[in-house]
Amino acid sequence: MDVIRLAELRDTPLSVDEVQAAVADPSAGGIAVFAGAVRDHDHGRGVTELSYSAHPSAAAQLRQVAEQIAGRYDVRAVAAVHRVGDLAIGDLAVVVAVSSGHRAEAFDACRALIDELKATVPIWKHQRFAGGDSEWVNSA
Repeated sequence: MDVIRLAELRDTPLSVDEVQAAVADPSAGGIAVFAGAVRDHDHGRGVTELSYSAHPSAAAQLRQVAEQIAGRYDVRAVAAVHRVGDLAIGDLAVVVAVSSGHRAEAFDACRALIDELKATVPIWKHQRFAGGDSEWVNSA
C-alpha cells in the first residue's frame, strides 16, 4: 500500500477522524495528528473571517511534501488535507497525520509535515479584521 494515503485540497469541511483513519496501520505504535483551526485573532487584532486560495500546482506540491516527509522519516503512512474557500472562526483549515512504529518518529514527522507544508505549498490566506481592513498571507 502507498505510504501517502491522502494528500488533497478541499472546499468542504475537514475531518480529523478521516485523516487519522487514513494513516491507521497495524504496525504503527504511534499516530500523530495536527489540526489547524481558524482563530478569532491575529497580530493582536480580531479576525472576523478568512478565505484560502491555492495555486493550481498546490495539490501536486502538497503530495510532494508528503513524499519528502515519507522519505526522511521511518513512517508507515502520511496524510494531509488543506481547506480552500471561505472559512468561519473555528473551522479546520488543515489536518495532517503521520503513523510510525514509535511515537517519537510520528511526532517529529508530523511537525516536519505541517512546517514544510506551510513553508512551501502555494496556499494564500486572506484575513478580514474586525476594523474592516484585511491582509493576504502566504501561508498554509
